[in-house]
Amino acid sequence: MDSPNPRSRPGRIESTPTEIPEELFDLAPLASHVCVLTGAGMSAESGIPTFRDPTHGLWENYNPEDLVSVQGWQADPHLVWAWHLWFQRLCASCEPNAGHRALGRWARLANTSAAPKIDIVTQNIDDLHERGGSEVLAHLHGDISTLRCADCGLVTDKHALAPTNPASFPAEDAPRIPPPRCTTCGGYIRHSVTWFGEALPTEAIDRAMTSAMTCDLMIVIGTSGSVYPAAGLPRLAADRGVPVVEINPRDTELTASMDVVWREGAAVALPALVAVLIDHHR
Repeated sequence: MDSPNPRSRPGRIESTPTEIPEELFDLAPLASHVCVLTGAGMSAESGIPTFRDPTHGLWENYNPEDLVSVQGWQADPHLVWAWHLWFQRLCASCEPNAGHRALGRWARLANTSAAPKIDIVTQNIDDLHERGGSEVLAHLHGDISTLRCADCGLVTDKHALAPTNPASFPAEDAPRIPPPRCTTCGGYIRHSVTWFGEALPTEAIDRAMTSAMTCDLMIVIGTSGSVYPAAGLPRLAADRGVPVVEINPRDTELTASMDVVWREGAAVALPALVAVLIDHHR
């Protein structure tokens, strides 16, 4: 199908917080392949703090170079392991919000009707999308629930090393816990997330780029647009004339280039949107 192109119309459509943008009523039901890019704001609505929030961000208490960098791991793997255990348990203690569950319903609808194919690409390292009923096409920054050997790369059964007694963070004196050892090579086990100083997982990036270059609608939810290459994915869609929609309570670095801006959080916007789509495809 020909991709709708709101760039032929003057100005960007911007909704009030209480209404679904009228333009989205025209775009979403016609789409056959939707790429959904989600960022930290989506998980924040479930209680997982973002890294860069100026008042409650995780980096307000800790230097990221100490906790999520190759240099930090090499300098103090016990500290890095302890912090990741804490964050892993924090993620596990949070529940998918209404936005995650709405995306899950949308994906199930796509499997049973003429509704569009939904690809979810996320910058988040939690599993809230999966627990909300969605299959994630690409975790761009890795997955906190997956463990692997830092030396040989062997993936370890995450259930075998579940953090039943994780470190207590934040704390003035940060605890240190020795990482377990790989049963194959004896190296330290680490969480399979991307740290500063590491390349993003190639397969995840390739899948995300393919989706952005083949979709006919892109929805960007809860991301600041400041971290690349994720922030470049909307441009791959836009350059083909594909409409790009932003769902976010506040302006981001991507807002100026959006076709439709919905000033609402995911937990409110997505259930409303999916309810309309379900009615449309009945």
